[in-house]
Amino acid sequence: MNSGSNRLLDELAKLMTDAAGAAQGVQREMETAMRSQFERLLNSMDLVKREEFEAVRDMGIKAREENDALSARLEKLEQSLSETPASDASGAAKPAAAKRTPRARS
Repeated sequence: MNSGSNRLLDELAKLMTDAAGAAQGVQREMETAMRSQFERLLNSMDLVKREEFEAVRDMGIKAREENDALSARLEKLEQSLSETPASDASGAAKPAAAKRTPRARS
């Protein structure tokens, strides 16, 4: 009877192992199906990829820094113009407006 119960336990262990393997297979299939559904849902939305977002954010940061630098430069120029001596403003003729030439972008 001892060999009969061992055989029964061996069969039961084999059955449990097969059931565990089948459960893992079902789990993988469910994960794959859910992932594909989720990707399909995300693709139907109008979302931006992280790389694109970070590139645009970096461009915005750079533009803000350039704007701040130009604002500071303009403020210095306006300040230097306002500090001109009073004799220039009263008696001297105003110089002709200088033509603006486009600056090369770096």
